[in-house]
Amino acid sequence: MKYSLLLPILFFLLNACSDASRNSEKEGQAELFVERTTPLLVVLGTIQDAGSPQIGCKKECCKDLFTNPDPDRMVVSLGVSDSEGRNYIFDASPDLPRQFELLRKVSKRTPNNAPDGIFLTHAHIGHYTGLMYLGKEAMDANQVPVFAMPRMEQFLQENGPWSLLVERKNIKIQALQDGESIDLGEISVTPILVPHRDEFSETVGYRIEGPNKSALFIPDIDKWTKWEKDIIEEVKKVDFAFLDATFFSGEEINNRDISQIPHPFVVESLKAFQNLDAKEKSKIHFIHFNHTNPIINPNSEEAKRVRKAGFNIAQLRQTFFL
Repeated sequence: MKYSLLLPILFFLLNACSDASRNSEKEGQAELFVERTTPLLVVLGTIQDAGSPQIGCKKECCKDLFTNPDPDRMVVSLGVSDSEGRNYIFDASPDLPRQFELLRKVSKRTPNNAPDGIFLTHAHIGHYTGLMYLGKEAMDANQVPVFAMPRMEQFLQENGPWSLLVERKNIKIQALQDGESIDLGEISVTPILVPHRDEFSETVGYRIEGPNKSALFIPDIDKWTKWEKDIIEEVKKVDFAFLDATFFSGEEINNRDISQIPHPFVVESLKAFQNLDAKEKSKIHFIHFNHTNPIINPNSEEAKRVRKAGFNIAQLRQTFFL
């Protein structure tokens, strides 16, 4: 009789454990990082500035997304969380609220905490306009450190509504200089000037170094051949490289002058990196996809071509230990 009573209890407990396991999986990988002792890099967005679907787009790539949005299509951004729970965001995209929530969930920060620092690459809409959520109408943040190059700093200080963030001390601008590292304890961050359409500010990529590994983040650049640095050598210096892949080729843009929006086509990058060995190729994660870029769809022939060549396509929520 005693055994017959125990059996239902054991069955209940086993099912409870199984349910808990499944629930943990549904939460993503966040539970894995509670005990971590190294910084974590998280992909917070992969899409070009204007998002996907893009306003006014009548092409096949967007038509279904207006009625059935894909919540994973957030504008390009990276997050870094150190083992003490300090959170840094690279580029303040229009999707900043959801991206910060994703980063906080991974790092276990309390709900009212603001980012511990935001690093800006340049003054194009997908890379700084998320700062608006730090203002009085939203978070009304208190002196969030915003790391910016000289022209970017001047742009924020002299143009509204961004100047109001400075005046009200919602943000506190931290000056950057090309090639000079910022020490943040467990990680260091180095801005690197790159050639791009610099209407309002200069453009930088970042080298992010942790105690064990490092990453390169260049979401925007005109062409690899226009850069005074050798992208091959820069990739070799790091463990992960998140690189501009705005357009797969020039064929996908047939309603605008492609020369006015230069980026390295993915097909050009595949050729430029073709002689790297398998280990070096595996470091490269393409990112910053225009809404027309077919590699957004992992099942497309173009995406298969990229992976077959030994490269990676960045995905939301991907995590990397630094």
